[in-house]
Amino acid sequence: MSFRDVLNSGKFVVTAEVGPPKGTDISEMIHHMELLKGKVDAINVTDNQSAVMRICSMAVCKIALEHGLEPILQMTCRDRNRIGLQSDLLGASILGIKNVLCMTGDHVSAGDHKGAKPVYDVESVQLLKIVDSLNNGKDMSGNELKGSTDFFQGAVVTPEANPLEPQLMKFEKKVKAGAKFFQTQAIYDIEKFKEFMKHARKFPVKVLAGFVVLKSAGMAKFLNNNVPGIRVPEELIEELKAAGKEKALDTGMDITARHIRQLKEEGICDGVHIMAIGMEDKVPEIMQRAGLL
Repeated sequence: MSFRDVLNSGKFVVTAEVGPPKGTDISEMIHHMELLKGKVDAINVTDNQSAVMRICSMAVCKIALEHGLEPILQMTCRDRNRIGLQSDLLGASILGIKNVLCMTGDHVSAGDHKGAKPVYDVESVQLLKIVDSLNNGKDMSGNELKGSTDFFQGAVVTPEANPLEPQLMKFEKKVKAGAKFFQTQAIYDIEKFKEFMKHARKFPVKVLAGFVVLKSAGMAKFLNNNVPGIRVPEELIEELKAAGKEKALDTGMDITARHIRQLKEEGICDGVHIMAIGMEDKVPEIMQRAGLL
């Protein structure tokens, strides 16, 4: 089944991220793809993540298809204007890519080409509208297309943002713009996430809870201090500290698996999105610990 069909079937869905490398050696990336094949329902291919220049998402999505995986094309508004975005979407469509995640994108100041000019001709809500228009046979200017697209379009949301109200407003705008599924920023407070889901369940969309695997107490503190919308509770930091340096990663994997198991058993959301960030080989083990394999 396609990612769209699996989500709509009611199955608890699992997606993971594959980050394109910075360079043409794709051997490690292919290895990660083979590890994830048959275990996850789809893989996200990041689009110059953190504004760091890498292989383009579309090329890696095509490679994923060739290796029997269903890709989700991440597309940010940072690097292309509306012409480039629409052109790439048409290109992705004819390559057989069916899923797209629409994002505004990290600012160039976060990346490795700080002198680059950020584009941001449109933002994520407008990009969702563009995808919806292409699906209906017209470009952003209303011109008829010779053949429409058939994308299953998604968006992102930050359930633990403080204050949360602006995120809820943006969430509703994205739903109205055509978003069919959401993958969230990393969550660590399940009770807070439940409150967000009470709001999300008012809308006919699927929600996958995002998880960044914690490697150490230091990483957890860094996320708290530097990444807006992420808050690792103090009790989890203490749990990582108590594990010591040698067992911290193992404990971080246990925390992720424990939270995934709770979400599934309590039917809180529709699935999870695991962001292992350089540890893609750990995803199958996390899934196993969570009782998903």
